Amino acid sequence: MTALRSLAFNIAFYVNIIVLMIVGLPLVVFGRRGVFFMARLWSGSSLWLLDKLCGLKVEFRGIENVPQGGYILAAKHQSFLETFALLRHARDFAIIFKKQLVWIPLFGLYLVGGRQIAIDRSHGRAALTQIIAKAREVLGAGRQIMIYPEGTRRPPGAPPRYKFGAAAIYAGNSAPCVPVAVNTGLYWGRRNATRRPGVAVIEYLPPIPPGLDRDAFAERLESAIEAACARINAEAVANDPRLAPVLAAGQATVDDPRPGHASREA
Repeated sequence: MTALRSLAFNIAFYVNIIVLMIVGLPLVVFGRRGVFFMARLWSGSSLWLLDKLCGLKVEFRGIENVPQGGYILAAKHQSFLETFALLRHARDFAIIFKKQLVWIPLFGLYLVGGRQIAIDRSHGRAALTQIIAKAREVLGAGRQIMIYPEGTRRPPGAPPRYKFGAAAIYAGNSAPCVPVAVNTGLYWGRRNATRRPGVAVIEYLPPIPPGLDRDAFAERLESAIEAACARINAEAVANDPRLAPVLAAGQATVDDPRPGHASREA
């Protein structure tokens, strides 16, 4: 039954994306306002489909921790679920993405219209310098920067692999950072089409104030996110023991020691 419900959702999910991108195309001329309206519509409709077709709800915690104005939102990344779910409470955000995505038909127009941050990863340190400069513009305008500190999806419970991007943006700006913990990977697999029923949690943690040095910030960010993820992962398994093998597989993740290689699950 779970497989059939997952299949139905996956079909509806991608049809929904295509329809919304086509229908909402005229709104792109209104710039960020039109793009963000469509982004929140996509988020809400996708969460509704996930609930109705798969029995998977998303619980948002700690909304009161989200400040007004410009801030850095640094989220744990376990699945594609949080990619659209986080848009539900975003007001005027900018996401850092590789510039090649601009050339995706229709989707690229929304990225440009929403004034997101495109970077060329092949430029190495120059790309990081570009990110910091663009982030300063976004935060200075009272907007929000959304970033995944590990740079890619990690299975729930896997050993953390935080990169320098979030800390560099924080050190180069005077803005608070809101850490975000998730356990979405227990329900939405990274490399399979299964969508398990239950209640996934996305938790906004207390903001880290500006002014820390980069190393102190990086340590505090990782500590806050990992502790909260461990707590909500354990909570999910306690409520549904069938999730225990999923968490155990993540905890047994073995990373490829060669530079530039992604992790592989045990």
